[in-house]
Amino acid sequence: MSAILEKTVPTAEQIAQKTALVLFSGGQDSATCLAWALERFDRVETVGFDYGQRHVVEMQARQAVRAGMTKALPQYASRLGEDHVVDLTGYGRIADSALTADRKIEMDARGLPTTFVPGRNLIFLVAAAALADRRGLEVLVGGMCETDFSGYPDCRHETMEAMARALSLGLDKPVIIDTPLMWLTKAQTWELADRIGGEPLVRLIVEDSHTCYRGDRAHRHVWGYGCGECPACELREAGYQEWAAAK
Repeated sequence: MSAILEKTVPTAEQIAQKTALVLFSGGQDSATCLAWALERFDRVETVGFDYGQRHVVEMQARQAVRAGMTKALPQYASRLGEDHVVDLTGYGRIADSALTADRKIEMDARGLPTTFVPGRNLIFLVAAAALADRRGLEVLVGGMCETDFSGYPDCRHETMEAMARALSLGLDKPVIIDTPLMWLTKAQTWELADRIGGEPLVRLIVEDSHTCYRGDRAHRHVWGYGCGECPACELREAGYQEWAAAK
């Protein structure tokens, strides 16, 4: 096991925390985070967000991954609790991007990809924190990553720290945001899934999770379904190839 993956072994603090809410899109990263949370917490619920994304197929993929997770990780099946979906389509209409409108995927004037949805993770975390507060869930788990990402500023570790502090102040209680993939490459994310659930979990992620920005479920690759050309597909493919070569 790599030194970085050794950090995914539960700490005493994590063991003391019993419940979690996973921000769950149905993609590779959130599927891996769900498995990571099920390994650690006694009760795990999931929340998805409908923000008018063009790759709306992920909303169906998340249900397939949730159902398959109990078979891939039967030892943790009893820990998987309710799923929630938050309607953020109004936000999606004002946060115009290549993920919510028919726009070309390219770099904008600020040097950010046009797939960047302004404030998306910030909105997600506020909604998730409110839900967790009402559901009595202690930890928010998200797949944000600063190592292999598309240049999104709301994926940065510094952003997550600031959000945890703001939410803690706003809710007048400690809000914990766990980001187990923050310092992992995509290859290491595949490695983490393999460590947690072996071939059944890897197969579930390949077959049922969805990452492609274009919502392509027609083309099956060794790493899963997708157009193979958008930034999300390119990251996923490169990570899979690196991980497979190192096995």
